[in-house]
Amino acid sequence: MNHRNTPLTAGLYLVATPIGSARDITLRSLDILASCDLIVAEDTRTARKLLDIHGVPLNGRRMIAYHDHSGDNSVQGIVKLIAEGRSVAYVSEAGTPLVADPGFELGREVIAQGLTVTAAPGASAVLAALTVSGLPTDRFMFAGFLPAARAQRQTEIAALRDMPLTMIFYESPKRIQEMLEDLREILGGSRDVAVCRELTKKFEEVTRGTLDEVIDAYEGRSVKGELVVLVGRAGATDVEEMDVETALRQAMETMRVKDAATAVAGALGLPKRQVYQIALGLSKED
Repeated sequence: MNHRNTPLTAGLYLVATPIGSARDITLRSLDILASCDLIVAEDTRTARKLLDIHGVPLNGRRMIAYHDHSGDNSVQGIVKLIAEGRSVAYVSEAGTPLVADPGFELGREVIAQGLTVTAAPGASAVLAALTVSGLPTDRFMFAGFLPAARAQRQTEIAALRDMPLTMIFYESPKRIQEMLEDLREILGGSRDVAVCRELTKKFEEVTRGTLDEVIDAYEGRSVKGELVVLVGRAGATDVEEMDVETALRQAMETMRVKDAATAVAGALGLPKRQVYQIALGLSKED
């Protein structure tokens, strides 16, 4: 396949790459990869394979790695090349660069130096999942990965509980069951959710329903692949004080008073200060 070798001006070109199907790359992205002076990749092996699939030759050009463990020297070296007039294409392992991606620091530094940053948009796991989820798309928020520790994860879920929009998370296959259980504990089993697995790949799967239904569907499963979890917006509920105390006592068995109050306030849609005062009272009684 022939690609346009169009001269590129100096700058950082953020090139979106497929999240599964190799054919989901844009023609403009291929043109940039064929024409740039240097290719920077989160995973050089994945990048080389993509170039081979689409017949993009390196022709002696350099390809260097930039990932989570790359230090400031790597950033400064790439910025220096751009300042000297080079065109640099950056590709993450899959999807849109800089979204939950180590290229963020590189992009910030190029901008800070007053140099050009250009996007070649394309595949995005966030948007792909949103469009197939069946959940509202008019307002949404990408929240990335939740904390691995359960108490911190529950606290963060509680803080997001009443956001009037669709929430989007990434999650590890090893933690998906724990995450769903925590979502149910904080948000309630009737909240709508969709779990998207291996989007655009051979074994693509989207599981939709309430948290109760989706948890049942994932019960006992050994899950592999990339996961995107989407949570629908919530409605208001009426809460009795006895319910608050019961929820607090249960939460305080495993959490600090402050964290328990935050979690329960989020779960029940109540002001944090009010719930915290109740929690302090219960703590003194105990």
